[in-house]
Amino acid sequence: MKVVDARGLSCPQPVILTRNAMQTGEFPIEVLVDTVTSRENVRRMAEKSGLQVRVETVGDEFKLIITK
Repeated sequence: MKVVDARGLSCPQPVILTRNAMQTGEFPIEVLVDTVTSRENVRRMAEKSGLQVRVETVGDEFKLIITK
């Protein structure tokens, strides 16, 4: 599983890193973020690309699992 650790980064960095990971074609992708804004922006971008997104809350951080 490809992991994108975008914790501590402000938008649009998490979206850009996730998009770059998606372009490699390696799925699933696990994206780690620490803000609601980043979670929603990454989720929205992946879903608009036709991918499935599962969001898990881990403490006060979020893990998004992106699959085809």
